[in-house]
Amino acid sequence: MAADTGRYRSAVSKSKDPSGLLISVIRTLSNSDDVQDRETEKGRLEEAFEKCDRDLDEQIVQHYAELTTAIRTYQSITERITSSRNKIKQVKENLLSCKMLLHCKRDELRKLWIEGIEHKHVLQLLDEIESIKQVPQRLEACMASKHYLHATDMLVSAVDSLEGPLLQVEGLGDLRLELHSKKLNIHLVLIDELHRHLYIKSTSRLGHKNKEKNAARQLGSTAKDTSHMPVLDVSSLSTPRKLLDSSQFSTPGSGSVRELQQEVRELNQTDLPEVDPEENSAEFMGILIKALAKLKKIPETIKAIMERLEPELKQIVKRSTTQIADHAYQRGENLAQESQPRLLLELLELLFDKFKAVAQAHSVVLAHLQQIVVQCPGGAHEEGIKLYEQADVSAKIQTVLQVLLMDYLDVKNSRSAAEPSAQLSYASTGSEFAAFFAKKKPQRAKQSLFKFESSSHAISMSAYLREQRRELYSKSGELQGGADDNLIEGGEMKFVCKPGARNITVIFQPLLRFIQEIEMNMGPAPGQAKQCQLRTFLTYYINDLFLNQVRTEINKEIEAVSKTSDPLKILASADTMKVLGVQRPLLQSTVVVEKSIQDLMSLMQDLSAYSNQFLEMVCDKLKEYKDICNTAYRGIVQCEEKLTISASWSKDEDISRLLQSLPNWANMAQPRQTRQKREDEEDFTRAAFAKESEVLTGNLGDKLIPQNEILRDVSDLKALANLHESMEWLAGRLKTFFSSVPQATSASPGSVDTRETGESERSREQILQTLSDLSRGFQDIADRCLLVLHLEVRVHCFHYLIPLAKQGNYAIVANVESMDYDPLVVKLNKDISAIEEAMGAGLQQHKFQYIFEGLGHLISCILINGAQYFKRISESGIKKMCRNIFVLQQNLTNITMSREADLDFARQYYEMLYNTADELLNLVVDQGVRYTELEYINALSLLQRSQTGVGDLGTQNTRLQRLKEIICEQAAIKQATKDKKITTV
Repeated sequence: MAADTGRYRSAVSKSKDPSGLLISVIRTLSNSDDVQDRETEKGRLEEAFEKCDRDLDEQIVQHYAELTTAIRTYQSITERITSSRNKIKQVKENLLSCKMLLHCKRDELRKLWIEGIEHKHVLQLLDEIESIKQVPQRLEACMASKHYLHATDMLVSAVDSLEGPLLQVEGLGDLRLELHSKKLNIHLVLIDELHRHLYIKSTSRLGHKNKEKNAARQLGSTAKDTSHMPVLDVSSLSTPRKLLDSSQFSTPGSGSVRELQQEVRELNQTDLPEVDPEENSAEFMGILIKALAKLKKIPETIKAIMERLEPELKQIVKRSTTQIADHAYQRGENLAQESQPRLLLELLELLFDKFKAVAQAHSVVLAHLQQIVVQCPGGAHEEGIKLYEQADVSAKIQTVLQVLLMDYLDVKNSRSAAEPSAQLSYASTGSEFAAFFAKKKPQRAKQSLFKFESSSHAISMSAYLREQRRELYSKSGELQGGADDNLIEGGEMKFVCKPGARNITVIFQPLLRFIQEIEMNMGPAPGQAKQCQLRTFLTYYINDLFLNQVRTEINKEIEAVSKTSDPLKILASADTMKVLGVQRPLLQSTVVVEKSIQDLMSLMQDLSAYSNQFLEMVCDKLKEYKDICNTAYRGIVQCEEKLTISASWSKDEDISRLLQSLPNWANMAQPRQTRQKREDEEDFTRAAFAKESEVLTGNLGDKLIPQNEILRDVSDLKALANLHESMEWLAGRLKTFFSSVPQATSASPGSVDTRETGESERSREQILQTLSDLSRGFQDIADRCLLVLHLEVRVHCFHYLIPLAKQGNYAIVANVESMDYDPLVVKLNKDISAIEEAMGAGLQQHKFQYIFEGLGHLISCILINGAQYFKRISESGIKKMCRNIFVLQQNLTNITMSREADLDFARQYYEMLYNTADELLNLVVDQGVRYTELEYINALSLLQRSQTGVGDLGTQNTRLQRLKEIICEQAAIKQATKDKKITTV
């Protein structure tokens, strides 16, 4: 029972339908068997009903006013509906009564209606004739105010009326002929206006913007970036008046006589508003297209646009050329005396802007034409209309620019200079390009017999013409000022700068950006990138003409200075050295090569898309010049296919590596402070000189050196010095150049193939590696020249001093034989002095010091070792030998500006020979070991040969044994002293 009660309550709480609730209660009561539950449930229901009644009474009391208002409103609506039904019933009865009455008088009404129509038609014809008589006057007013759509609509409607309803009116014959003639010719005026907006109005403001930008550039101010400017700036084409509202261009359809009459009445009552329909050029061109469409002259319009496209673009080029020249003239620049490629850049930038504006204007015209064609009843094909495309405009623009570039780049002369016998392989440049290279009949140059440009009449006349042009330009609003005589004349063409191949360097980047914009507008092609005609021409010109011409020019410059009989002796001028900031002479050929390389690097920066080609050209020129330098070097150091001793030693890898590993070579390349600090360390310096002397003495030994194995001519040594300085300077310049070359490369022009780009990058890396190797190669030549000079001075010492010991006579008697210096010593001093003079002028100071530092030590070693070759030597001979050493020491001191202590060491060695053999041994004991054991043995042997009564061979061996013992004792004492010092420390 409790479960049933719960289900009932849930049913009561969930149910919203009263009948459903009642059924649920009945079902619950019927299913219950307990009377008590039924009574309980009944009590609950009664309580609920009582509560509901109380709530209802409360609601009625609370909302009594609203209930009363609702009841009254309902009664009012019911009464109005009843009244309306009665009225409709009465109207229906009245209509039925009228219908019966009209049916009775139908014939009389029809007669009156027909008479009304006839009178109305007569009045309409009279009004139409009166309106058409005013059409010529209103047509002239509309044409004068350039409301061409009004004029076209008026003219077409009038001609249709005259040839239609008013065809039988004989009094309108003359008017009919006049309007028909105007209808046949009005489209020519519209086409001219369309072309004026396409080519003049769209570009009129660009010249002023370019002038303002150039003025800002001249003042050094930061001009606004015009790259984000709209291609066709409609707001810049404004005039003082406003454009007509669009409602004024809603014209009646052709043949609508009633609307024509209404329009003529309006035009008679009010004048045309003072507005300028050309304010919005794009909208005005749309109006012209609509007017031409009403005249059914769209095919003729398209034909005229295509026929006049190229001539109009050429006129833009001429006007822009004069414009740039005028601006240059106003800035005080004289084109007749200066070649200014910058003006060509200004011209091209101006033309790019104007051609973009023209292309944008054509896109507007094409949009209107397509809209007209779509609105044709049968479409374009049925009407016979074939539209031109934006690609046609782009092609003509490229053709005109291509012809202009050919003139300014002097393609004809460039081709003849680069490849005189080359055949033209470029076939897709248009008829003008082919005609340019076609064979022409030789024309006799026109020469004027008299010139009057400097006369007072000519000056005043040119000034007068200049003023006339300024007035003309100021009226047309195109150009401001100018001077025709400021242009460079070339036949019929006038240029803002001198034509030449190098003009491409100034205009390449802007031209490439313009080409990329064209190709972006062409849209992507499946599988490959589209190349526009202008890029094809540019690629052909640079690859086949410009690069070859540059190569030819550089070859001529290098050959002019390197193909001489002795290129290593032709030096750069003092002015050139001052400009370069160098202190020592450089080879003229090196300066020319460096200038050529710098020129190529500049071209690589200007023509970045062709950087690999220029790098290859740099590589080729450096290889050629390296071969030239090596040939010239061999011409100096080689005689009868045999190298001099110094050259062969510098070529030997072991000897050159050893010499370059010595401290004196490293000191030469280090800063002066460090080098001077190390020079103060005598032991360090002496060890370096001793090592070098040991190497040279060990290689030459006691061999007599013939004259053909040394460089006798000081000019050859000077040439080597110049070659060294030039090669080192060139290597440094190349290192600077190549350090600024980016490693990565962009894809070649028009290339989208990633494989091609990867190959280009690999090729670039190989070229850069080759250039780095070439730079090191020039440095190697410089190092080899310096080593040759360093060794040649020392070979000269061997050449003169070894014969002095082997062939000289020093067993002389005083006052009997000459005590003058040895002739070989005199010759050596002369050679050293001549070399010092040449090296001082040709080498930098630290290199000069490298050549002569340590020379005294080597001479000392040669002289000391030469003691073994003397047959005999007397006291006078010793004195003469000491004098030889002194004069050599004095000469070297004057060169190195330091006392050559090593020659004191040699002089003391020979002064030691004043003693007897036994005294010499005692001297070694007293003074210590100052020379090597071999040098002491040579001295004892020379004393044995020179002095009489010094004992036999056994005695000599005893002395030698004693010498060894003394040397061993001295070495032991020295080592013990050294160990003691170490222990103390």
